[in-house]
This record gives sequence, C-alpha cells and structure tokens, in this order.
Amino acid sequence: MTDYGDRLVFAAGKEDDGKRLDSLIGERAETVSRSFAARLIESGAVSVNGTVQISKKQKVAEGDEIEVDIPEPELLTAEPENIPLDIVYEDDYLLVVNKPRGMVVHPAPGNYGGTLVNALMYHCGENLSAINGVLRPGIVHRIDKDTSGLLAVAKSDRAHECLSAQLAEHSVTRRYTALVYNNFKEDEGTVDAPIGRDPGDRFKRAVTDRNGKRAVTHWRVLERFGRFTLIEAVLETGRTHQIRVHMSYIKHPLAGDPLYGPKNQPFSVSGQLLHAGVLGFRHPEDGRYMEFTAELPEEFTAVLDELRKKYGESNS
Repeated sequence: MTDYGDRLVFAAGKEDDGKRLDSLIGERAETVSRSFAARLIESGAVSVNGTVQISKKQKVAEGDEIEVDIPEPELLTAEPENIPLDIVYEDDYLLVVNKPRGMVVHPAPGNYGGTLVNALMYHCGENLSAINGVLRPGIVHRIDKDTSGLLAVAKSDRAHECLSAQLAEHSVTRRYTALVYNNFKEDEGTVDAPIGRDPGDRFKRAVTDRNGKRAVTHWRVLERFGRFTLIEAVLETGRTHQIRVHMSYIKHPLAGDPLYGPKNQPFSVSGQLLHAGVLGFRHPEDGRYMEFTAELPEEFTAVLDELRKKYGESNS
C-alpha cells in the first residue's frame, strides 16, 4: 500500500517488461491513478535507474528500478449537507441506514458532495467515529453507488472497532438480493475465488491469483424467470464488487451491471439490480444480536413484476 507524501521505489518484474511507465506506476501504487501517474512523470517526479523520465509512454524493462515521489494531496474535508436519510435504527452508539441506489457512500476525487457521509455529518454532527478519517467518518463498511440497502454507521471509535472486528471474523450477517442472467442447474452453491484488481482495467476487480485476496460468496435461487434468476447472495468475506465479480465469473452477471454485465440489457434501470436487504451484528455495547431488513427499492420490484407477469408468479 502506498500513501501520498511517500517515495515509492520498486523494481520492474518479468511480467512488467515492455509496459508503459504510467501504466506500471498506476498498477503498483494503489493511491495513484494512471492519469495522475502520467502527470507525475511529466512533472519530473519519476526516475528510472536514477534518470528522470518525463515521457509517460516510456517503456520499462525487467529489472528497471523505478522511483516515484508522490506529493501530499490538497487537504480535503467533507461538509455537512441536509440530505434526507432513511434511518432504520439509531441509538447513542450507531445507526443503520438504508442507502438508496445512486448515492455514493463517501466523498472521493470528482465527487465531494451529495454522499452518505455528507448526510450523516448533518444528522449526527460530531458524533461519528473518526477512525477512517475526515472523508469517511463513521463508515465501517461500504456498498457500491448503484447498490441499495443497509449499512451500519458507528458513532464512536469504540463502536467502530467492535463492528470492524465482527466483519473481520465473518460474524456479521450480510444478505443480498440480486437478479442475474441465465438459469442455474443447482438451487444453491458457493463461489470461493480470490478477488483483486483487474490487471487490464484499474476500475474493475477480477478473480485473480496475482493480487487477489480470498473471497467467498454463498448463493441460493429464489425465483427463476427464463434467462434470468433471482438469487440471495450471502457474503462470507467483503471484497470490493465481490458479488458482481463472482457472479460474472460463474457466467451469471447481474442484470443492469454496466461494468461486469452485458452492454445491452433489456431493463430500463440505472445500475446493477443488487440490494443489501439483511444486516445483522452484535451490538457493540451490550453484545445482543440485532438484525435489520430493508425492502427492495421500487426500480427493482418493477423489474420483478414485469418478469412475474411474463413467466408466472412462482418459478422457484
């Protein structure tokens, strides 16, 4: 992991021979995009074998030693915004929020406002854990922008640490509902395949042994609709885009998914049909188990209604 304000030093491996310099830096430095790497090169912040390189198209060879001076970023802060929240539960220690489709969880470059964090800061004031820094106060776990559903938010560092520990030990219940392409031969199954950054596209994740971490998704069929299937997916681990990547890997990409699914899809939806409908955990203060549910959003139910009319009410 590379932080801003660091000097990154590494040697190009056999698999890196012939790669462009900006592309390789983007792969090796998690906090640096390829476009930012190109700007660093052009500014003279990158050297190869001790010589400054200013061409982003420079090709590297196996064994080349590359040094990158990564500057401190501009100080960014999240600002409170009066955005309505669907709060399922709240006490002095935490909140459970039902995030709508289309809402980003926390600010990031190019998207500093309108996020769940902005709304939480307005609602909670300073009563949010500070463990994840000024751009992600209270955020214990995340779901994608176009995934709807339940998130736990910590009000104190103590609550945050307790919830994070439960996530690490896989004791948090996280059940999702998803509409996927194609029919399954079986009624249930498990995908146990490592997920890491896609070597060919830094905006995507992929099943890969090269940089992957163990990822486990359990699934079962809820309803069958011809070339589509409604499933429940249960996360054992929580990797970025896990359900979307795993389902695409086994040839059942999510309907509406613009990144891992077919480009042309028959439904008028704004993103993948994936909903975090059940969330359960032990309360960080008294240890009691709590479980919450959230109904499918209207856009999702409208697609299901359309499919049920076409294929019948019960196809499980």
